[in-house]
Amino acid sequence: MARYPKVTLETAIDHGLSEKEFDEIQSILGRVPNYVELGVFSVMWSEHCSYKSSIKMIKTLPRSGGRLLVEAGEENAGLIDIGDDLAVAFKIESHNHPSAVEPYQGAATGVGGIMRDIFTMGARPVISMNSLRFGSLDEPRNRFLLEHVVEGIADYSNCLGIPTLGGEVVIEDSYSGNPLINAFSLGLVKKGKTASAIAKGEGNPVFIVGAKTGRDGIHGATFASVELTDESESRKSNVQVGDPFLEKLLLEASLELCSKSWLVGMQDMGAAGITCSSSEMAAKGNVGITINIDKVPLREPGMNAYETLLSESQERMLVVIEKKFEKELKIIFDKWDLNCTKIGVVNSSGRLEVFEKRRKVVDIPAESLVLGGGAPEYELPAKEPEYISTANTFSIDNLAEPADYNKVLLTLLASPNISSKKWVYQQYDSTVRSNTVIGPGSDAGVIRIKGTKKALAVSTDCNGKYVYLNPRLGGEIAVAEAARNVVCTGAEPIAITNCLNFGNPNDPEIYWQFKEAVTGIGKVCRTLNTPVTGGNVSFYNESSLGAVYPSPVIGMVGLIEDTKHITTMSFKTPNDFIIVLGGLNGKLGGSEYLKTIHGRIEGPIAPLNIEFEMRVQEVCLEAIKKGIVNSAHDISDGGLLVNIAESIIAAEPGIGAKIDCERRLRTDELLFGECQSAIIITIPENNLIDLIMISQELDIPTQTIGRVTDNNLLTVNQNISVERPKLESAYNLSFENIMKG
Repeated sequence: MARYPKVTLETAIDHGLSEKEFDEIQSILGRVPNYVELGVFSVMWSEHCSYKSSIKMIKTLPRSGGRLLVEAGEENAGLIDIGDDLAVAFKIESHNHPSAVEPYQGAATGVGGIMRDIFTMGARPVISMNSLRFGSLDEPRNRFLLEHVVEGIADYSNCLGIPTLGGEVVIEDSYSGNPLINAFSLGLVKKGKTASAIAKGEGNPVFIVGAKTGRDGIHGATFASVELTDESESRKSNVQVGDPFLEKLLLEASLELCSKSWLVGMQDMGAAGITCSSSEMAAKGNVGITINIDKVPLREPGMNAYETLLSESQERMLVVIEKKFEKELKIIFDKWDLNCTKIGVVNSSGRLEVFEKRRKVVDIPAESLVLGGGAPEYELPAKEPEYISTANTFSIDNLAEPADYNKVLLTLLASPNISSKKWVYQQYDSTVRSNTVIGPGSDAGVIRIKGTKKALAVSTDCNGKYVYLNPRLGGEIAVAEAARNVVCTGAEPIAITNCLNFGNPNDPEIYWQFKEAVTGIGKVCRTLNTPVTGGNVSFYNESSLGAVYPSPVIGMVGLIEDTKHITTMSFKTPNDFIIVLGGLNGKLGGSEYLKTIHGRIEGPIAPLNIEFEMRVQEVCLEAIKKGIVNSAHDISDGGLLVNIAESIIAAEPGIGAKIDCERRLRTDELLFGECQSAIIITIPENNLIDLIMISQELDIPTQTIGRVTDNNLLTVNQNISVERPKLESAYNLSFENIMKG
């Protein structure tokens, strides 16, 4: 029998618990917890597992309605009805701290974990995406992190055979020392054929399936609930180690199991491992679970109950089945050459009981461990940061106008946040399974759904500078732009998942950022009728350099009812009109132009009228469905001229554009200002009347600003004339050259 240290208040504090929480634990148990029980509470009451500092704000988001089949938080991932007796399960989660310490395994296991959340529900993953944020690439360490994060994502996704359709790569100084690695996955499932993460039925057996359990990842949930420090490099034992080939076997075995009527419930062993899966499944079913920890298959000798319960070894599931079907379960997992071991039974006590060498080492009410049960919920002090007023005083009158606009455009196209990320996404297999219609490098990724006319569009989006300068408006814009991205492919936005990345919530200024951003997200989601299906909160994203930009990343899913409506950003036909839907009311505040050309990060940023935004999106979708649009691309980072250049670069050889804009703004504000609710489309001239009728009906202005040409040249008024090869060289080669150092 293992010998464990005596538990004191100091021990509890070392486990990340407060004195108040330690008192509450003693009140729940009616005694001082033993060392194993303290470990269980420490991971389950960590910020990462309990959302104790965020859940009250999360509950303000629209978490039901629309096409949602389950409310947010009910299952491992959100579930949306897309018709034709089909549903999609999708979710985004962070793996920030592990990736900062061990980038390859941190990123790889982030992909593996989010995939398991999808296929434990019975859905086959068909899309992988990501949102990646790093510090300045002038620093070798940041280039190292980016290189190995991308390698980890690519290796894991490619081995699983799941297409990676893109996402975003953002470079800002604030992410130095604490990169943000957010992984998104989406799967398809027949309605009514989903599995639930639940335990029920007294006496039903509990199995652990998949990989053996090791010491990797112990206290990984706690590790993700503290700030990174200079000592974090020594905490690689907190980082899990993944095996994508084993996960592929587990995926197929799990999907086969989900078709069986005798399956009761199944849950991934992610954060907090056996502890989390067993307590959450028991609490959901209002039952208890008894576990014999000695039965757990181990890959390292001498592991005790504390280590085994808290291990976050990858590629493992907890499965509950009906009695008398043990043989059938083993047949499935033997077929896929996977471990399948009975480690416990469902009980009626409502308690999590764990035995080691016949001695009970855990006896805790399961409900007391979980979100919405006994886990603490806090509303922390919030205070508007002092920088908000000083950072939002930008005036264009105090900015020198550039002398060479050709040079400005090429410099922006070569900048890390705008230039092509081919160096990244060419490492991903984006076409495996042969359903990809639009791959990485566009507004959104699109796959067709075999056997139907339908397609799905997915975008991950957030401008951290905007949220930093104005958290509420930045949160609103993150949702609006993610929706605009899928609309430009011809898809109707139907729901979101989010990954809310912030600094230390105990800092009132950070917590104010969080509350404001969540409020903004909720407002726009309600207007667009895109409920929040679930997601992840990642606090403590700080290093010795300070907090990261507040980065509430939005994963938006859109539905295309007919694949003939799929639209791309590339210009198609010479003489097509180039038209702005919405208005060119761009602002230089918070823009890439202001940062890259003038070295300033200042607001105010462009406002958002969400009702106007919704009508702009409706006009674009209606025009696409009528078949009158040849291309669509929203204005975002870099403004109008970067938008035009990207559509030229994506086009067939020879294509260019001639732009003649009305000059109501200063030239740099017109060409490089970043505005909301603006989409650039191209249409044949004979479709102009149809477009005007649609836009007038929805009271949305349109402005013809130029034509597509066949002269391999981009010209704008009298200010710019750049040959296409120069545009392509700046855009396509710069990021790769940066990564070469």
